[in-house]
Amino acid sequence: MNEPLAITNIIIIAITGYFSYRGFVTPAFIRRYLFSTRAILDDKQYFRILSSGALHADWVHLLFNMFSLYSFGSAVELRFGPLTFLAIYLAGIIGGNILALVLHQKQEYLALGASGGVCGVIFACIFLLPGTSVMLFLIPFPIPAHIYAVLFMLVSFYGIRAQRGNIGHDAHLGGAIIGLITATVLHPSIVPQNPVLYPAVMLLSVLLLVFLYIRPPGPRSFKGPVRHRPDYEERSTYNQFDEDSSDD
Repeated sequence: MNEPLAITNIIIIAITGYFSYRGFVTPAFIRRYLFSTRAILDDKQYFRILSSGALHADWVHLLFNMFSLYSFGSAVELRFGPLTFLAIYLAGIIGGNILALVLHQKQEYLALGASGGVCGVIFACIFLLPGTSVMLFLIPFPIPAHIYAVLFMLVSFYGIRAQRGNIGHDAHLGGAIIGLITATVLHPSIVPQNPVLYPAVMLLSVLLLVFLYIRPPGPRSFKGPVRHRPDYEERSTYNQFDEDSSDD
C-alpha cells in the first residue's frame, strides 16, 4: 500500500523552488521581493515580510531548507492536517521577519529565505509529536527534542548578539517561537503533554526577546567580497546592489 503524500507541503516546496530559481537567474526579481527594513517601513511594502520567504540564496540553501521542511512538515501535515501545517509555516515566516524588523528598524537590513517558517515547523513538530529526535548534518546520532530546543534558543541568541557570519539568527528564533505559539493555539494539548519542556522553552524565549529588545544588536554588513552581481546569502545583509541588471 502506498504511503500518503503531504500534498500541501509538496506544493509549498514547488512554489518556493520556482520563485527561488527566478531569483537565481534574475537579481532584480530578488531586489523586488526580498526583506528590506527601509522598503517595509518607509515605502509600506508589507508584502516583503512574506514574499522574502519564497526566495533563497543558492541551490544549497534552497535544498537544505526544503529537505528540512519536507522531513518535518510532512509529519505535521499527515498527522494534524494541511491547515495546521500551513498556518504554522506561514506564521513562522511572518514571525521571524517581524522580529528582524523590530531588531533592525533603525538600519537597512536585507534578507531572504524560508528559515523562519522551517524553524517554526521544526519546533511545532517537536511538541506536537513528543519523543521526536532531530538529526543534524555531521552529527551521526539523533538529538533528543528537549535538548535540541534549549540549544537552539541559546545558539540563536548568541548568533544575534555576536552577528557572526551571514546567517539571520533572528529569523530562526522568531520563526521558532511563533511557530510554537501557533501550534499551541491550534492544539492546546501540547502544553500538558510537555509539562516541563514547554514552559521552560517559552520562559527562555521571553527572556531572550526582552533582552534583545532592550539591547538590540548593532548594524551588520555583508562579510565577503563585493561582486558586480551579488550572490544573496541566506538571511544575509548587503550594502550594495547591482543596479544595472533588469528583470527579464
